[in-house]
Amino acid sequence: MSGSELRIDDAETAESDAAHPEGDVTWAEQEPDIGDLLGFDFSDENAVDRSGLRALINSALISHRRLPMLDVIFDRTARRMTTSLRQMTDENVEVTLDDVTSTRFGDFQASLPQPTVIGVAYSAKLDNYCLVAADAHLVSSIVDLLLGGRRKAGVMSIEDRRFTAIELSLAERMLSLLVSDLDDAFQPVESAEFTLDRLETTPRFAAIAQDASVCALAKFRVRIDELGGRASVIIPHATLEPLRGPLLREFIGEAHNADAAWRENLLMQIKPVAISIDAIIAEKTLSLGEVSALRKGDTLIFTGAADGEIDLRAGDASIGAGEMGRSGDCVAVKLSSTVMKETADDLGNPAETKAHEQEPPSLDNAGGGDTP
Repeated sequence: MSGSELRIDDAETAESDAAHPEGDVTWAEQEPDIGDLLGFDFSDENAVDRSGLRALINSALISHRRLPMLDVIFDRTARRMTTSLRQMTDENVEVTLDDVTSTRFGDFQASLPQPTVIGVAYSAKLDNYCLVAADAHLVSSIVDLLLGGRRKAGVMSIEDRRFTAIELSLAERMLSLLVSDLDDAFQPVESAEFTLDRLETTPRFAAIAQDASVCALAKFRVRIDELGGRASVIIPHATLEPLRGPLLREFIGEAHNADAAWRENLLMQIKPVAISIDAIIAEKTLSLGEVSALRKGDTLIFTGAADGEIDLRAGDASIGAGEMGRSGDCVAVKLSSTVMKETADDLGNPAETKAHEQEPPSLDNAGGGDTP
């Protein structure tokens, strides 16, 4: 490269350094997919620097972990909520799943409207908690319907006051149903055993995780004729971690124990198949030239003790060993060891293993005891 070209490159580098001071990180505008992939927003909104390391530290956007089965669970929850609330209110109820996202627990607490009712659900199976929240509009709608109030939408003013004991009692009844629906939705994937632990009206008293903890948030829209409101379910990823394997499945029928069932059925079908067993008393290795030189009347001498161990084979596979004897006019072999038990253990078939742990019977080999 010539010297003039080097000077031009140096000038361009100097201009670039002047435009972007040392220590700043710039992101190419032609590749917005990077931000989408990481879940970060690199825009200069509100004059806040959101580039480089600051994006990792201060980002309010959380990348949604891909758990396909979790979307299915929340969709099933919405359908079960529809049935439960319809039976509870004896009205036409429609519950729809608005969105499933990831958020930090502190951001969720800050976004809760006041007043609101929060149900803290405990999972005995996972030994952790999740939250089911209902806004004041939904609680007021349920209270009005259950106490014989109006059935039509009007100007519903949510007063800045505490819920009464009657309202909290009815809200607890409703949230118990919603928690039960959430638990039923988990059943096809994995048992979670969610139960309503307590009721809270102050978000800071319903803290079940640290503010920076990443959680899965599902928002539901509840419509009861012309009334309704919103409900939310938030589950920390720490709670879902023991179920991460089942939640990574693409569909409910994708069960990991299907292979075991197929293997057990295959073994049961193979078991009654008839096979030919050879009892090898002695063996001798000959070269091809020695075999071709054999003539009628030649004698082959085998080096093996008469009371030696007999090798039992099915084709080329050795299936056991035993001692030679006689039973009437037949040569018999009494099994002293078998490899079938080890084979069953490898296949993970407890029923087959138990069958081979029993005392093996004597195997009679009529006319085949002296087979070379």
